[in-house]
Amino acid sequence: MPTLDRSDDVFVLDLGDAENRFHPDWLAAVDAALDEVERTEGPRALVTTATGKFFSNGLDLEWLGTHPDRHEGYVDDVHALLARTLALPVITVAALQGHAFAAGAMLSLAHDLRVMRVDRGYWCLPEADIAIPFTPAMSALIQARLTPQTAHEAMATARRYGGGDARTAGIVDHAVPEDAVRSTALHLAAAQAGKAGATVATIKTRMYAPVLDLLNDRATPRG
Repeated sequence: MPTLDRSDDVFVLDLGDAENRFHPDWLAAVDAALDEVERTEGPRALVTTATGKFFSNGLDLEWLGTHPDRHEGYVDDVHALLARTLALPVITVAALQGHAFAAGAMLSLAHDLRVMRVDRGYWCLPEADIAIPFTPAMSALIQARLTPQTAHEAMATARRYGGGDARTAGIVDHAVPEDAVRSTALHLAAAQAGKAGATVATIKTRMYAPVLDLLNDRATPRG
């Protein structure tokens, strides 16, 4: 399960050591961690990473298969996580130490910066291969964070990008050796910790207003 630690001004959210799929309990744990980041005052930034082979393998399709009646609410919760990450009032860095697939790749795009391991691991949007179309909100997020050419290739062809190719395509900002992924992300985050607060939140919210409107459009009523 996800855990949250702090190194000086940088919070480090570790998504886990398995496939880190978006199970409802996992989503709740990440949401609680982001609560702590948001309510903390003073300089701060966030690095999101994981331990093991995967950064995140995306939606928990096995759970969805056994809970078809909760599909719409589940997608709402996934959208809410993407929206919250995109508009978080701190600078965020995704440290991709392993594979980032599907919604896991989208979660990385919701961060301000991305650092990826250069020698192993893939970043991939496999929806065209697994016959699961992107929601309009997910499409908007991807297209807002990638160039048109890269978004088209990633979404329509389900290409798997290694670290070097992901850097060339502009998907990630840095591609570094395995032992430098977390330290590079921490360095980038620490350098921006002083920007935390209302101003950066307003900048992000206005910059991505159309995407956030779609992500926050709830399909199911909340009681």
